[in-house]
Amino acid sequence: MMTTKHVDPQPMTVGADDYRTIFGDHPAGVAVITADAGDGPAGLTATSVASVSATPPMIVFSLSTSSSAAPTIAAAETVVVHMISSAQMPVALTFATSGIDRFAEEGSWTRLETGEPLLLAATRWMRGRIVSRVEAGAATVVTVEVLEVHVDADAIPSAPLVYHARAWHTLGDHSRVS
Repeated sequence: MMTTKHVDPQPMTVGADDYRTIFGDHPAGVAVITADAGDGPAGLTATSVASVSATPPMIVFSLSTSSSAAPTIAAAETVVVHMISSAQMPVALTFATSGIDRFAEEGSWTRLETGEPLLLAATRWMRGRIVSRVEAGAATVVTVEVLEVHVDADAIPSAPLVYHARAWHTLGDHSRVS
């Protein structure tokens, strides 16, 4: 039998810098999320993408309210989540840079038949429908039902791109511990 203990809320004692340090030490995969809610394409680099369910396939990610692309992505009906490898690091850097037109490079992107912006450098991506948005502090947590998955079988395999301790890293045999 499981019991639940009621815990009274405690005053917040965790500082934002300490919280960032904890998660800065936690490596995360890198993705670029794109969408178009009707006013043109928007996109951002994210390290918060996580699998939620395989049946049905669902993912989750968070959008910081400080991101210029967040309002467009949060308002969109669908998104494309591009899984970024080390070979696509320039794409991750572009979409992590604020104050620029991330779609300015001609020939770097197109639109899917369904209208979402697709980054041509990405060899693995998922298109999905947003099923929920939850405000959480200075972020919006977005849940997406995956409708389509693309894996380019002809692409030359590249090491995963990981963000850790405020720096970009790759994984490979050199980093294997078991």
